[in-house]
Amino acid sequence: MSKPMTKTQLVATLAEKMGTDKKSAAASLDAMCELITSEVSGGGAVTLPGVGKIYCRERPERMVRNPATGESFKKDADKVVKMTIAKALKDSVNG
Repeated sequence: MSKPMTKTQLVATLAEKMGTDKKSAAASLDAMCELITSEVSGGGAVTLPGVGKIYCRERPERMVRNPATGESFKKDADKVVKMTIAKALKDSVNG
């Protein structure tokens, strides 16, 4: 398995694809991440065409068990961020 792409590598590749400098590519990436974060944290969802859908889901209060001690306790309701991968991305990886 190869190492994940770093932000620096992502910005450099994005700048090359956009035909612009790294500073404006980094600003675009930061703005997009900020937009996704604010939308999902507000309870909305963001669909990235060809990549997938990022959304927030609420989990109900439930009983969980500490595997180290075997002790059961009640965990409060919380929210988790989920991502559904687009079929186009799945097909490009598998085909």
